[in-house]
Amino acid sequence: MTQGSPQGPTQEPGPDRSGRTTADTVLDLFEQQARDTPRDHALIAGADSLTYGQLDSRANRLAHHLIADGLPPGAVVAVGTARRTEIVVTLLAALKAGGAYAVIDVESPFAGQRQLAALNPYVLLTDAAHHARLDDGSALHVIRLGAEAAETSTRSTEAPTRPEPGATAAVLFTGASFPRAVPVGHAQLLAAHQAWTKVVRPVPEDRHLITQSPALTPFAAGWTGALCSGGALVVPERTPWTPEGVHRAIEAEQVGVVHTDPAGAARLLVRDTRDTGAAGTGAAPRGGARGRRDVDPALRWLRLVTVTGDRLFLDEQDALQSSLRAGARVLNVYGPTEAAGIGTWFELSQLARPLDHPERLSLIGTPFPGCAADARDGQLRLTPPGGGDALPTGDLARLRPDGLWEFRGRRRDRITLADGALDPHELEAVIRSHPDIGAALVAEIPQDESGATRLVAHVAPPAGTRSWPPAADLPDGGQLREHLAGEVDPARLPQVVIRLRALPRNRGGQENREALPQPVLTAQQGRGAGGSGKYTPAGSGAPTPFGVVGCAIPFLIGTGLIFFILSKIFWPGSTDLSGVPSPWDFLFFVLYLFEGASFAAGLVFLFAGHALMRRHGPGRGPGKSPGLTRAAHLAVVYLLIAWWPQDNLYRLAAKHDWPLQAALVYAFNIPLMLAAVLLAFYVTRTPPSPFDFEEAGESDGASVR
Repeated sequence: MTQGSPQGPTQEPGPDRSGRTTADTVLDLFEQQARDTPRDHALIAGADSLTYGQLDSRANRLAHHLIADGLPPGAVVAVGTARRTEIVVTLLAALKAGGAYAVIDVESPFAGQRQLAALNPYVLLTDAAHHARLDDGSALHVIRLGAEAAETSTRSTEAPTRPEPGATAAVLFTGASFPRAVPVGHAQLLAAHQAWTKVVRPVPEDRHLITQSPALTPFAAGWTGALCSGGALVVPERTPWTPEGVHRAIEAEQVGVVHTDPAGAARLLVRDTRDTGAAGTGAAPRGGARGRRDVDPALRWLRLVTVTGDRLFLDEQDALQSSLRAGARVLNVYGPTEAAGIGTWFELSQLARPLDHPERLSLIGTPFPGCAADARDGQLRLTPPGGGDALPTGDLARLRPDGLWEFRGRRRDRITLADGALDPHELEAVIRSHPDIGAALVAEIPQDESGATRLVAHVAPPAGTRSWPPAADLPDGGQLREHLAGEVDPARLPQVVIRLRALPRNRGGQENREALPQPVLTAQQGRGAGGSGKYTPAGSGAPTPFGVVGCAIPFLIGTGLIFFILSKIFWPGSTDLSGVPSPWDFLFFVLYLFEGASFAAGLVFLFAGHALMRRHGPGRGPGKSPGLTRAAHLAVVYLLIAWWPQDNLYRLAAKHDWPLQAALVYAFNIPLMLAAVLLAFYVTRTPPSPFDFEEAGESDGASVR
């Protein structure tokens, strides 16, 4: 694997067909690569892989189609498909046709519809699988990618004579609940790529993998890092990336550069945080000995991991660094969408000396080349690459004496207390100093009818920690308050602690405070004179219900575990309990065991139940014919087996994906109702009568006298 040296090669402008030296846009850089290395891999996606020449030809054909369709210069082309190869072809075609591209979130159709409403594009390019989900009935101009392929198959593969590019090259989205469209100009996108190139130093031999959704800034603006520097972009063939899929792709395709978020990096790289300390930062070992952990052989090709999307604490960055081979780099990249994802960057080598308490520090380092940073009233302001007005980020930061910027939280997360405002990041950083806590979020809760604000701490173990049940090693409220004594003002100590397997995160990989589970609180008897009740989280004093499993029969344990494992194979993510607090996560785990055992019991009853039902009188009375008995038998089977696939599919379905929700209702719920009605009809029929000679005699083989 070729690595870039500190003065490694960077992509320079090249001549176009007229002989001019030009690199006005990232499209110019890509087209230069297509001319220079047409047979080199551009997209690696199994059967959907494309060389630079093939990718350029397909984009040219689609660009001709867009121009023939009347695409105005600078108009927005919305891209709504899940296939990464089609996304890259389409966004290149939009640029070639003189338009701008915007990648729509198709994994969450309701979010995609909101993005389209905020965007109002000239045309939506989508496929049959996502057309109905994204089209909300508005008068939206749609081109189906499947139909377009047939129409454009005979069009020219030469680059179109496109109109002068408009000011906007891409439209990116920020915000989940209420997406905001952020236009990014050609000059800014090129400047962001050039700044990124100077820091990362890519080489043509690099194979890049971006784990984030294509609708997010790291992909929608970050594809240039691979395709404008001669590298290859590794993308999934059909479905989105899974942690297992990323791991396999890195090994199989010898991926050298991975772009991910903090949670994705931890899942990929950190196997067990108890095996190592923080070797490069002066951190004390967190539950284990110092030293570099053994490198996963599948990750031996990695030379660079960039982490973006959320805060990354110094001890977490060191743990990631320790998971890679010697010489590999881990960059913590901070960049808002308005700056095309480029702002500041930090790696451990920027530290002049080891720092104390790395678990409390999140360093975002120094600005990218062409960027600038300053703070006013504690708020970080960034000048984007290529210049322009400084952007208020809404994030808090301070410039340290060593010249590095330190992330200090977000203004929107501030909590108002009786004695002033609290920036939860500071308290969360101190909470992380507990050796058994790897992540923490602090939220506010009202205290009964008084309305006084109280604090609740949601805590999770370090990435890779193994315990059973999960999160069992986390401290309770009393232990945490004891740990924080002397470090935190007593008036700002959390009154409640909720233990989680992992903190909830949104689709962008950010810690999601809105999705934090709410504590079930009870006001204890005997309030003081002040009228303040003591809040106790549900389960904090109650034992975890191990008795449920202890009393379960071996059949439940064995078959339940088998189908629990099968759920992870057939429906990845459906049994993920990382966002459910203890002990409720264990109760849901028991529920999943029952669903699996019920499915197994249904299979057993399918083969053995009919004979048992016949033995208890089928065919002996009015209405209990053999056909009804057989139908009742199948109804019982369905009532047993339906829960396992039904609940797994429901848990994976988007809440507002109405076509899928309707399909699940008609496929499972209505048949369950009909099965119950049929079974009720069967059990309420008239019992066998001793005077029903012929029917009873046929069943026994003898006449009743």
